[in-house]
Amino acid sequence: MRLGYACINTSLDCISGSTFRLNNYNEEKLIEKVQSNLDCFMRILKWNVENDIYFFRLGSGLVPFASHPVCKFNWQEYFKEYFEMIGKYIRKNKIRVTMHPDQFVIINSANEKIVERSVRELEYHCEVLDLLGLGTDSKMTIHVGGVYGDKDKSIDRFVSNYKKLPLNIRKRLVVENDHVSYSLKDCLEIHERTGVPIVFDTFHHECLNNGERMREAVLLSKKTWKKRDGNLIVHYSSQKKGGRKGSHSESVDVRNFKKIMKEIGNLSFDLMLEIKDKEKSLLKIRSS
Repeated sequence: MRLGYACINTSLDCISGSTFRLNNYNEEKLIEKVQSNLDCFMRILKWNVENDIYFFRLGSGLVPFASHPVCKFNWQEYFKEYFEMIGKYIRKNKIRVTMHPDQFVIINSANEKIVERSVRELEYHCEVLDLLGLGTDSKMTIHVGGVYGDKDKSIDRFVSNYKKLPLNIRKRLVVENDHVSYSLKDCLEIHERTGVPIVFDTFHHECLNNGERMREAVLLSKKTWKKRDGNLIVHYSSQKKGGRKGSHSESVDVRNFKKIMKEIGNLSFDLMLEIKDKEKSLLKIRSS
């Protein structure tokens, strides 16, 4: 099992998703930010390897405004060699890199413009992973989306719009159960109709489920992954004390973590920590 964390390394003095205001957009500023973000991404990868961490989620902000109409600059060609160099390092060290497009990516929206913007954002994420030269085990995770007063119709829209996506996006896309609207059962229905693999979130499952025990839920999710998809991805967090339902904890609750892992048992998967203090919680788990 690879154990990973998301987007930011709090031990380093940089972030790989630095951006700027849209009204300040110009090509010079874009180049400066992308260069800085790629430099930081490389620093994070090297720090991870030095600390035996081989699973990382790259943030969406690597290329600011990449899917926005304002961006006419060919950043793909300009930074092609740098992407190739980073990708070579990733492959050499057998690091698994994934992405998780922001919550405004909603392909089951009843608003066609929102769907169009969502597809453009997915195209951008896919471009990043393609430029890095990564295989189809480097996934892009999204949620099903909204209910819009009729869950059955909203699931139908997800299925219909998913089938219209370009093949290169569908090869990377995975869907995750959420804590409010779409349970594992709903995701399994979508998988049956599309073949999309399911990322299983233990915390969301605790909040919204249909009675499936944790091990059963992981097994059901694992069956949706084919060899080309790589190992099943599981997300872990726990409830933030005093926060609204579904808020992620600031630091790992080691006791809860061990309880969940014991319930799941000796199954094979890669685990992404969705905890605010990032790599610190990962190291805390490892030393406990």
